[in-house]
Amino acid sequence: MVQKTYLKTKDYCKVKFAVNFENAETVEILGLNSDWENSIIMSKKKDGTFTSEVSLPKNSEHEFKYRVNESLWLNEPDADSEKINEFGSSNSVLVI
Repeated sequence: MVQKTYLKTKDYCKVKFAVNFENAETVEILGLNSDWENSIIMSKKKDGTFTSEVSLPKNSEHEFKYRVNESLWLNEPDADSEKINEFGSSNSVLVI
């Protein structure tokens, strides 16, 4: 799930990510702000859901993927769209 909260007086949007992947021990977000090196570690809740909140600039587009258990790359089913990447698979796209 991706939930966007636009703030009228700010030049950014708060984006909340929430996912629940079977057998996941860790989940990270990579690619936001074109940063594929530094991941955003998601927090695991008691019900097994992983969440994170990020501020992203308005009028921007971000490709990203989830990395589960440090090895499995997955897309966000609720993303605005998908874009083919250089590896022949696709990335999730978030439009702010």
